Amino acid sequence: MKKLMSIVMAAVCSLSMVGQKAPVQSDVRPLIGVSCSHPGYNSSTRMTYTNSVIKAGGTPVLIPVTTDSLLLRDILKRVDGLLLIGGGDIHPSYYGEAPIPELGEVDSLRDVYDVALIRMAGDMNIPMFGVCRGEQLINVAFGGTLYQDIPSQHPDTTIHHKQKVAGTVATHLVRFEEGSVLGDVIGTSELMTNTFHHQAVKAVAPGFRISAWANDSIPEAIESAEGRPIWGVQFHPEYQTDNGEEVSARFFYFFLNEADKYRRAKAVHRNALTIDSHTDTPLRFKGEYNIGNREKTQVCLPKMEEGLLDGQYLACWVKQGKCDAENTQKAVERVNFLIEGVYKQVEKNKGRVEIARTSEDFKRIKSEGKKAFFLGVENAYGVGNSLKDIKRVQDLGVTYITLCHTKNNDYCDSSSDTVARWNGLSKFGKKAIKEMNRLGVMIDVSHASEKTFWDVIKHSKKPIIASHSSSRALYDHDRNLTDDQIRAVAKNGGVVQVCIVNEFLRKNKKDACLDDFMNHLCHIIDVAGIDHVGIGTDFDGGGGVKGCRGDNDLIRITVKLIERGYSEEDIAKIWGGNFLRVMDEVQDL
Repeated sequence: MKKLMSIVMAAVCSLSMVGQKAPVQSDVRPLIGVSCSHPGYNSSTRMTYTNSVIKAGGTPVLIPVTTDSLLLRDILKRVDGLLLIGGGDIHPSYYGEAPIPELGEVDSLRDVYDVALIRMAGDMNIPMFGVCRGEQLINVAFGGTLYQDIPSQHPDTTIHHKQKVAGTVATHLVRFEEGSVLGDVIGTSELMTNTFHHQAVKAVAPGFRISAWANDSIPEAIESAEGRPIWGVQFHPEYQTDNGEEVSARFFYFFLNEADKYRRAKAVHRNALTIDSHTDTPLRFKGEYNIGNREKTQVCLPKMEEGLLDGQYLACWVKQGKCDAENTQKAVERVNFLIEGVYKQVEKNKGRVEIARTSEDFKRIKSEGKKAFFLGVENAYGVGNSLKDIKRVQDLGVTYITLCHTKNNDYCDSSSDTVARWNGLSKFGKKAIKEMNRLGVMIDVSHASEKTFWDVIKHSKKPIIASHSSSRALYDHDRNLTDDQIRAVAKNGGVVQVCIVNEFLRKNKKDACLDDFMNHLCHIIDVAGIDHVGIGTDFDGGGGVKGCRGDNDLIRITVKLIERGYSEEDIAKIWGGNFLRVMDEVQDL
């Protein structure tokens, strides 16, 4: 019955994503930042925009025109959606072109302001809806180009794109692509609307697609091709919406619904302890790297802040080599070096992040407004082959050990090795399981062979974890867990942390997207129960799919869980409650 209700709720929430035909019904109205123009010394916008937001169930707030990026970021942290209004031309230097004589009036201050807003909001996954100039700027900000002047660069007299009559008068037919989000929103493939522009999208930005066209082949709407909450239209639906026209109002109903889900997702993250149980970011600590900057790595403090992630496991991984004394010692030294690198990054960013060893550490660190790093070792080969080594790495702050990687080692057999060495746990591996139980170090069975897995289940007296594994029932990969294994982890009291590696999610890994991950996550919840599932991305070690490529995108998982009908309590369990319960039980806290 519970599974059936989950399916029903998912269907209901899925319907709410598209074809939204009514204002948001919520106790708290989503706060929508509205961009401004600046005639004279004023930051202003037409009331048609703000009235459309109000009609759709939101509270509009104007974002003043400024180039103060810290101020803009602070404002964006407070809003639930961003509406980008129309206006003058965009300088072509933003897309690598020189101005042509037909270019209209440009405003360098507003260009800087709008592009900064769009890129920051994109990093934070704030729902965005662009109108006319707003749509064009979204395309430019993410790498697309524009027609600087349609009449001279796209000579076609079929449509005059700068109508002389009022915006409430529809003069222009727009055709929506089949299967486009925006076409589904209005519930029709064709829409008569207005047109007030002489610039338009030319080459669509990477990661976006054209979702509507005019009869003269000018793009009239764009949307993210990766499921990100970004949409734009070339026409002006706010005129008709303010005038009482219900079809155009559906754009705003939809946008406000997306903003409301984002608002609810932020509330979950404010109230919960959120943790990602596996990344390989320490491998990237080279040269002048500083995890406190917005680095190219998928994990860094600014991206954790943007995605509202509280805690991050940094796994110290070592490649499997020969299991002799010399190579084992080199592996131990490598892991020690990586652990030292984490501490150096923390020292560089004192006041922003701390090492956590317990759930109580984690609670305190979040209450102080900081982020938490946890330490794990991926591949026990780098721990050493003495039981004393387990205590040594624990003293360094390590709270879980992944027993192996892609090759067999002195502890156990790997799921990816071709020939079994021990047929599961080695004799030493069984002793190590007992010692990890005694010391309170979590045992991680990701990468372990099936026989190793069942040996660990048999010999561990404490709950275990799979720090980054997905479902073999959905995709048959040796790194994924069978339903029987998932049920066994749950019976053991442990937790499966679902992985976001594309090659573990589907056969055609290039097409893997956030919905594929969500399918694995929800399947494992159905099998294990809500108390035994979490998230381990494997970022900076192969993790990342379309729509979720770094810590800043993790808020999207929460939005997806809301869409599928999960409660705030359930989402808090998935995002950290279950994992921290296991940590407490293993550490006997």
